[in-house]
Amino acid sequence: QVQLVESGGGLVQSGGSLRLSCAASGSILRIATMTWYRQAPGKQRELVASITSGGTTTYVDSVKGRFTISRDGAMNTVYLQMNSLRTEDTAVYSCNAVVRYWSGIRSMTGDYWGQGTQVTVSS
Repeated sequence: QVQLVESGGGLVQSGGSLRLSCAASGSILRIATMTWYRQAPGKQRELVASITSGGTTTYVDSVKGRFTISRDGAMNTVYLQMNSLRTEDTAVYSCNAVVRYWSGIRSMTGDYWGQGTQVTVSS
């Protein structure tokens, strides 16, 4: 029905940069919101950044000024540019999308997750 695939994670030194991508596919009518979450071992999942189809963005305080979320025109792909990375940014980053999609002949609203991509920041 709906698939989300993240890419761009990896190992980077403190102060470096990474760009994450989240590509959506399937029988999508509309993507209302795309959100990046992250979760480090032993910690709760937290919202990192989100963007709506209208372009409104939201960031957790700890990444403001360092991370930027953006989208392509159709919002099929959302990006998270991460600059000035710190060791505390180390986590699995996952993409979530609130979408309206086709299920047979019916339109439905759902909340879908990608598999996640590991970001490791070393000192």
